[in-house]
This record gives sequence, C-alpha cells and structure tokens, in this order.
Amino acid sequence: MSERRSVDVPIGTPMSRDEFEAAIRAVGAERYHDKHPFHKLLHGGKLDKGQVQAWALNRYCYQDAVPRKDAALISRVHDRELRREWLHRVLDHDGLPPDEPGGIERWLVLTDGLGLDRDYVMSMKGALPATRFAVEAYARFVRERPLIESVASSLTELFAPSIHRARIAGMLENYDFISDDVLAYFKRRLTQAPRDATFALEHVKKNAKSLDEQEACVAAVGFKCDLLWAQLDALQHAYAEEGHIPPGAFVPQVK
Repeated sequence: MSERRSVDVPIGTPMSRDEFEAAIRAVGAERYHDKHPFHKLLHGGKLDKGQVQAWALNRYCYQDAVPRKDAALISRVHDRELRREWLHRVLDHDGLPPDEPGGIERWLVLTDGLGLDRDYVMSMKGALPATRFAVEAYARFVRERPLIESVASSLTELFAPSIHRARIAGMLENYDFISDDVLAYFKRRLTQAPRDATFALEHVKKNAKSLDEQEACVAAVGFKCDLLWAQLDALQHAYAEEGHIPPGAFVPQVK
C-alpha cells in the first residue's frame, strides 16, 4: 500500500488519518460481499425457498460466532472505555431480557419464518463445512491477532447498511414466503452497524500509530471481506449449482 503514495513521502511515514480511512474504505469498495453473485441471486429473487433456507441456516453459524469473538476481544482489553463500548456488541447479539431479544433471536425468527426447525438450526449440524471453518477462522483471528487488528476486522460494518437495505427491499419484493416481520434483524442493524463502525473506525485511526500497524489494519479488513466472500462461495457451489451439497449438510426439501 505504501508504494501507492506520493513519491515525496518518505518510506515508512504513517498515512494521515484521511489517507488511512480512505485505504480502509477502498477495501470495501473493491471486495465487500455485496458484489458476490450469490447475493445478487438472493436479493434479485432468483433463488427458491430451499436455497434461501440454506443461506439463512448457514448464516446462523456466523451470527453465533459474533458474540463469542466479541467476548474474546473484551477479555484482552485493559482500556475500560473500550471494554464498555464493546460490551454492547455482545448484548446486541445475545440480548438483554426482558426487553431486548437480541440479534441471534431475531435471526431465529427469520429461520422460523422460513420453515426451518429451530433446534436443527441452532445445532449447526446442517451447516456447510466451509461455513464452519470460515466463522471459526474469524473467532480465532480476533483471539490471536494484535488487538488493533482485531478491532479493525470489524470495520466491514462500514459497508453493511447498504447491503441490509438492498436485502430488505429485494427479499420483500421478490419472495412471497418472506414477510416484513421476519426481517427485523436487518432493520435493527441499520442503526447498530453505523454506531459500532463509527466507534471502531475512530479507535483504529487513533491507535494505529505506525505505517505497519495501519497497513495491518487495512489487511484485517481485507481478511474479513475474504471470509464473508468465502462463505458465499460455499453457498454458491453447494446450492446454486446442482449436485454439490456435501455429505451431512442441509438438503432443501422445498422449491
């Protein structure tokens, strides 16, 4: 990345805050999974109900991993402000009874609405092997990489609201088996994701001091984009193409 900067900038000079943010956003513009063919099929009404079920079932594995990876990040943090801020991410997904059901529960409302057995979804037994490997790679990245990179890996949330808006509109328009109430997860994320991304971006811009740290943070965003893309590659191969569902994975019973 540094080689693309002005030749007048001495080698090893950190990016300015604006340059750093622009480099992060460039990753999303090029590599975010809204560009994946499977999403175009999903949002465009080109999938049957069984294929949408497969997407929702597999995506549950990612929803399950998010609060686990956030709790792992919190366990590494000595900064009380960062811990307090990050804690609400766990509660956003796990919920805070009696008034806040949480994102995982909202996702299960979606899978319920699609006719999937809730216990089967939560068991993750029908998930694709590639899905399980991908989400655990994300949890492991957050546990093991330098803290600033772990925070930076969440910055795909900068790009999330646009895909949520497209998903809500596209699925309601194109699928008669999707109702407005089962899309509550995405509606809530329209406000949660920008709030989380704003905090994380400011934290990364403030605390990534060296060019090496900045470039590692940009690479962390790229890793997360690759991980999201890989999950859709697996869905495309298994469910949008005939005859590629691996043994033990969910087999749609409806069209």
